[in-house]
Amino acid sequence: MANENGAWIMRGLDWDNPYRIRSWKELVNWINEVGFLPLFANEIRGFSAEEHVSPDYWWTGVREEDPWEWREIIAASHEVAYGKFFDKKAGFISVEWLPYFINSRRSGYDFDARWEDGKASYREKKIMDFFLSEDEDEPFVDITILSTDLKKQAGFGKGGEKNYPGVITQLQMELYLVISDFKRRTNKKGKEYGMAVSVLLPPEKLWGYDRMTAAYSESPSESWERLFNRVKGLYPDADEKSIIKMVGRKPEE
Repeated sequence: MANENGAWIMRGLDWDNPYRIRSWKELVNWINEVGFLPLFANEIRGFSAEEHVSPDYWWTGVREEDPWEWREIIAASHEVAYGKFFDKKAGFISVEWLPYFINSRRSGYDFDARWEDGKASYREKKIMDFFLSEDEDEPFVDITILSTDLKKQAGFGKGGEKNYPGVITQLQMELYLVISDFKRRTNKKGKEYGMAVSVLLPPEKLWGYDRMTAAYSESPSESWERLFNRVKGLYPDADEKSIIKMVGRKPEE
């Protein structure tokens, strides 16, 4: 997505191009093939969903054809992870590659350990307290809460803590939260209204603690090198700075 003379221009493939991705299922298959993928075009040419779908159906509301609608379907399917993972922008990560992102971005820290070592902010803790349990056998609570409601209940907004969107984005960048679904708000009569709102959950709640922390067995820098080399292998012309912008900085050991 590029801004040309004040207008947003979507990149993509012609409708009759045989390589065009035609459904959310095809997009999931490709994400699983490459491992991870930003939603929108970026500095690495070809490394996005945007560049492989039709530019004509974005934000049309046609669920079968609109990639913006696909992201809702994909998030709810739990076949891959969706969230703001790439330079604070949206994208997808396969379940296979998710543990390496988790280890690299968290530097091997579960959130409670990160907080105890003074590496998490108080505002992050106020949000994560909604998801964490004190039960060692079941460390995450069962909760389905719209992000708009989470904002209020965690004490953000008027008269409370500030920068809720920034804190939520940071928790996604650190892979402590992913977007697990989108739901519409309901009025007093139970009728849905407005735009869909994200539902957030820890990835461990969706795919299991042992599976998501499997890469803790290697150093965070080793996981980071896997991510860097994966992008470099797929896009050999990409420069190092652009790759780091997507996968994040190398963790300090």
